[in-house]
Amino acid sequence: MSAQAVVAALGWVLLNFLWQGCVIACITAELLVALRNARPESRYAVACLGLALCLAWPAAVLVSVLAGPHDAQAGAVFFGIGFQAVPASEPGNWLAWLQAHTGWIVALWTACVAALCLRTATGLLWIGRTVRKERGDPAWQARLSAMAERCGLGRDVRLRVVERLASPVTAGWWRPVVLVPASLVAGMPPHLLEALLAHELGHIKRHDYLVNLLQNVVEILLFYHPAVWWISRRIRTEREQIADDFAARHLGDPRRLALALSELERLQFAGTGLAQAANGGDLLARIRRLLRPSTQSLDWRALVPVLGLALAFAGSAQALAGRDAVLADQRSMTTKALADFSSCARPDYPQADIDAGHQGTVTLAFLVDQTGIVGDSRVERSSGFASMDEAAHGALRKCRFHPALQQGRPVTEWTRVQYVWTLE
Repeated sequence: MSAQAVVAALGWVLLNFLWQGCVIACITAELLVALRNARPESRYAVACLGLALCLAWPAAVLVSVLAGPHDAQAGAVFFGIGFQAVPASEPGNWLAWLQAHTGWIVALWTACVAALCLRTATGLLWIGRTVRKERGDPAWQARLSAMAERCGLGRDVRLRVVERLASPVTAGWWRPVVLVPASLVAGMPPHLLEALLAHELGHIKRHDYLVNLLQNVVEILLFYHPAVWWISRRIRTEREQIADDFAARHLGDPRRLALALSELERLQFAGTGLAQAANGGDLLARIRRLLRPSTQSLDWRALVPVLGLALAFAGSAQALAGRDAVLADQRSMTTKALADFSSCARPDYPQADIDAGHQGTVTLAFLVDQTGIVGDSRVERSSGFASMDEAAHGALRKCRFHPALQQGRPVTEWTRVQYVWTLE
């Protein structure tokens, strides 16, 4: 498969995820509503599954398309999308317009992904440099190690005190480290800071930092879809509640953690988006949950995702019906390769041949591939003058074509063209 075909397939996968992401988000929302009074671990699993599906669905489509022509078509039909070439000559055909601009779509997507990767790499480098350079606190390191042992962590947990940091941050899963703001060490009561550290140990116990990095990968690749960011935010919200429950169990007093979170809220610390911190999520909601756990009643607004899901399926069904009709018409089409005359320039008459009064007709045979690009070409009948033959070759290379169709599918085909050189 050519690079251009790969780019076209990737472009269609990215475009089709617009509706696929909506379907996944609606299903995830309904499951979260149904589990509103369940343990946060259940909602966390559902949200993680939804985010994983956001990546797996388009990845499976792309793999099926790149597997080969026949497998690609079967996979495309199964997942409700089409990758066949659409005749660009049809007026008002938005599919043809998208097909013509998939290269630009993929280029823009690639640039944004590269920028987001650079941002994430910068954050990881900052964490690594901070862990190496910042000092530790022997007293708090001993407290954290004792807490980790009581919580059943079978590994050492390092502690670093950082000057310019908003709130405690957990980094690493193989050799975990907790970054603690120097202002908290100096100004927060020790028993409240211990509650925040217990929360961080909950993240380490569950390897949340690693999961968060995997979330960042999905967010980077599918950054353009709001559903991805909404599901990812729900994962972080449920993750914070799980860590809160972990800390409350090992502290034996939920009010202690609630007081610590209240102190963070009072000091108005800002959060970080790279690693899991003790102030992630809605602090007030977390404090209320710790102090007054209660069941949630069903809200009529929960029906909105159901309506959205129904509309998404209805729109997809209508689009697929229209697509099937278009493909049915295309399958019956068998045409020759046609030149896009708007892209073809008239060859320049060589000045030497004009001066010499040369005239003639050159017949060129050329190969048009499935994307409409001229590959190989040869002179079948010369005009008798090499300079005029070469000028005709040069004009042909600049011309684009609509590929030949056999039963609606673009095929590679040899065709011919004549250039008539006459002096008026």
